Amino acid sequence: MRLGTVPSPLWGGSLRSSGVGVRHRPPPGPSVQRPHKGEVEARRLSSRLDAGRQRRHPGEGQRESLAVCMSIRNMQTWRPTSAVSGGIIMAAVDAVQRASGRGIWGWMFFDWAAQPFFTVVTTFIFGPYFVSRMASDPVSGQAAWGYGIAVAGLVIAVLSPILGSIADQTGPRKPWIAFFASIKIISLCLLWFAAPGSNLFLVVLFFSLASVAAEFSTVFNDSMMPRLVPKSEIGHVSNIAWGLGYLGGMIALIFVVACLAGSLETGKTIIGIDPLFGLDPKLGEDARATGPLSAGWYFLFILPMFFFTPDAIKGIPIGPAVREGLSELKSTLTEVRRRKGIFRFLIARMIYQDGVNALLALGGTFAAAMFHWSITEIGMFGIILNVVAIVGCLVAAWLDTALGSKTIVMISLVLLSIATIGIVSTGPGYTLFGAWMMPGADSGGLFGTAAEKAYIFYGLLIGLAFGPVQASSRSYMARSVTAAESGRYFGIYALAGRATSFLAPFMVASITLASGSARLGMAAIVLFLGVGIAILSWTPYPADQPVE
Repeated sequence: MRLGTVPSPLWGGSLRSSGVGVRHRPPPGPSVQRPHKGEVEARRLSSRLDAGRQRRHPGEGQRESLAVCMSIRNMQTWRPTSAVSGGIIMAAVDAVQRASGRGIWGWMFFDWAAQPFFTVVTTFIFGPYFVSRMASDPVSGQAAWGYGIAVAGLVIAVLSPILGSIADQTGPRKPWIAFFASIKIISLCLLWFAAPGSNLFLVVLFFSLASVAAEFSTVFNDSMMPRLVPKSEIGHVSNIAWGLGYLGGMIALIFVVACLAGSLETGKTIIGIDPLFGLDPKLGEDARATGPLSAGWYFLFILPMFFFTPDAIKGIPIGPAVREGLSELKSTLTEVRRRKGIFRFLIARMIYQDGVNALLALGGTFAAAMFHWSITEIGMFGIILNVVAIVGCLVAAWLDTALGSKTIVMISLVLLSIATIGIVSTGPGYTLFGAWMMPGADSGGLFGTAAEKAYIFYGLLIGLAFGPVQASSRSYMARSVTAAESGRYFGIYALAGRATSFLAPFMVASITLASGSARLGMAAIVLFLGVGIAILSWTPYPADQPVE
């Protein structure tokens, strides 16, 4: 049966109705019925919704739309009897999921703001500096760094779903983001004091606090996404935001490599200048400066999200919210086990994301220790990966809409598995576990040996896949839940990403210590990626669909 349309009093368009078109005026005669009071209420709410859409400030219209939906939800004794009133309700719900352009860009700029911490601190500059220069030897350095990541992951796993459920009760996410942003900024600034010979425990503590705060802020930011755009656009927006984050991380990394990171031999940066601000490479000040740099970048670029992105309406006070949130979390944990598709997706992500996190956190330190790369070489490696990652996210933004989030995640995991096998099979003078022997002569330039160039090739596969696997996992989840339950389910989503996140770094660190081989320790990552692929292949898409 064809779908008719009726003109909408809300924005001059049309609303879909099932069956024949609906007339504007009731026919004359005794058959005319007085409208149900619920019909009158629906029309009154449509006027409120229309007024909300005319508000000049983006947040005001969003709050008005949310209030309308809350009122509709409370109309429990009435069900829509016409296409007009039913369309009003659907339009109201749809309006909640349409933010202004500035609001969406403000939300996407959160990824731009947050990424330099992961790029220049965790992966490419400060982390390798900690392993290769702060610790007495690379093996103990990688173990200490891995245990720090594991402890942070355990804290995140325990508290993320609790905080997400509480946030669903209090309503707005921005106060939570502001609180944890303060912790992250302070912790990053304290990394400046991580001079060679400093107390490793305190340095790992500051880094772990920054990691925990960064992840909690991400949980609340991600939970805002279902309220901003329709589900059909979530994959596109999520991948664009992730690509924007990698662009921001790459710009910060280029700045560090070109202007801050000096050679230990010459004291000059890669462009031949003295490090800015008088930084001394021999004291590790070029690497230590990445903490305050990432803190300042984060503070500056999260402001558009606070200014322009609409937030949820205010809920209940924090005291009752904690009680209600804990009760809601308990019921959600019971509920998610009944929603078998979502439960299976969360289990799959729990396993494969553990492998992804370990690969991103330890891949740079592994290369630095194996090839004795300088900060400049590690930074150039990071720039190459970020350029490829941006391209990967832009391509995935289109493919996610065309093929679906699940397909993108599966392809990305296969590429990451191949890349991980490649990097652990590579060493000075060989790759593929010695099946391909290479000349060991060093040309003297960046990545001067053939084995280093092979490592770069495997790194390109990582760069191509590690953005889309995370962005499309986020859109996979967002397409599987409603806006009203997004906070608690994204809290559990973070739990799934962190519940065992201590396990892969713990296994890598423990195998490394027990065997004395960082290569053997890194090989454990392949196991996590493979098991995740196997479970995800049997998961429906979207995950709220029935399990076959």
